Amino acid sequence: MATGRGRALRQYGRGAAPASPGAAEVGPPRRFTPAVAAASAGPRNRSRSFAARPGACSETVNAGIKSLYLTPSIKPKPNLCIESLPSEMLIKIFSYLDAVSLLSVGCVNKHFYHLANDNGIWLKIYSICFQPKRTIWKMKSEETETVSLGCAALHDRKPGYWKKEYIFKQIAAVKMRVMRLVKPVDPYTGLPCKNKEAMKPRRRSLIAEYHLANVTESSVALGADKLVQLFSLKPGLLVGLWKEKNEIAFVMASLHYHQLLERSTLGSATVQYALPPNKPVLDDVDPEYGLHDYSLHLDMHGGSCTYLCGTFKSLFCRKGDIANGYLRLTVVSLKDNKKHLPLTGTLGLSWETDVFKGNVKDCYVMDVTLLDENGKPFWCFSAPVYIELSSEASSLYDYLGRTYTTDYADSEGKVCVELVWLEETKEYFIVNLVLYISTKKVNNWYGTNY
Repeated sequence: MATGRGRALRQYGRGAAPASPGAAEVGPPRRFTPAVAAASAGPRNRSRSFAARPGACSETVNAGIKSLYLTPSIKPKPNLCIESLPSEMLIKIFSYLDAVSLLSVGCVNKHFYHLANDNGIWLKIYSICFQPKRTIWKMKSEETETVSLGCAALHDRKPGYWKKEYIFKQIAAVKMRVMRLVKPVDPYTGLPCKNKEAMKPRRRSLIAEYHLANVTESSVALGADKLVQLFSLKPGLLVGLWKEKNEIAFVMASLHYHQLLERSTLGSATVQYALPPNKPVLDDVDPEYGLHDYSLHLDMHGGSCTYLCGTFKSLFCRKGDIANGYLRLTVVSLKDNKKHLPLTGTLGLSWETDVFKGNVKDCYVMDVTLLDENGKPFWCFSAPVYIELSSEASSLYDYLGRTYTTDYADSEGKVCVELVWLEETKEYFIVNLVLYISTKKVNNWYGTNY
């Protein structure tokens, strides 16, 4: 026998309130939950209030019941991630990584950094890489485990000790490989024979800085073709600007090999490497010390084409030839036509972009390497230069053709080249080539006082 409260609950659950205690039930019986029963339990005045407003209560209760039946129960999932694993398990995972991956893991957070410094892991990597004389590791059950060395190799070292030892030894090994590559020297240029091979796997550092705000005003115009105009910025930078929009079309760098390896690896991304100063050795016996036994190696090329490659030895300057702060070294003389040199091919500087390519005539790249009497590089540069028609009347009687000049100058010296264009053979001849070396450069190098 149901009580009055029971009848009220059944009717409440069906979503209808009776007009009188003996009213008939409408609809199929519904299942009740403890939440609904708890909501309907209470004093009698609450049951009366349900009967007083049947519409509002039935809608609210039905919505609650639907939400209970239709909405699945969501249980919070545990927050699982690799960082929540025990340190011993993480160290075991890290032990399967190589050196590069282990260094990358150490950059994730502080916790990983300390775990990635584990001496046991790095001692394993160190031993495999450098193969020490004493056996530190042995294979057991297809896993590499530590062999105790009186606990000195691991427990008596600070965390990260074997990591540092591995890095330092790798740096030393790289330096040894580089030294073996750069040790063979070309007898003609005085430069390492395998400079390219030595530079390939190395990191890069700042070599030079350029300001491109006012290129057309602050730099020298070299030449132009139908599409671009070329400008030169020292040291050795060539900028091509589109003629129509005056925007940068391409940038070409021409760098000399002398100490390029040191300059491109020993600096940083923001600071250039400072070359060590030369220590002069004064020779009181030779009255013309620093004035003779120079050797010049000269390359003239336009990218893929080489126009001249030659070596000139036993260059000298007499004291009487020193003038205006320069030593004069004559390489090719106007008077000696037997030493006049032809240039192979038509001079031009090739350029190429993703869409266009061209060739600027009468431009080329000049590489100069001047060696002192000990075969040590004394003055070196690589720079784009151009040929222009000479304004002076030619004094050459052996050639019938126009005279052209090519000049280069920096703080250490100047190069002056005079050429003649032979229309019959369609080629240039170098008839005069003179180097002017700054006396300040010579005095600082040799410890003299010219």
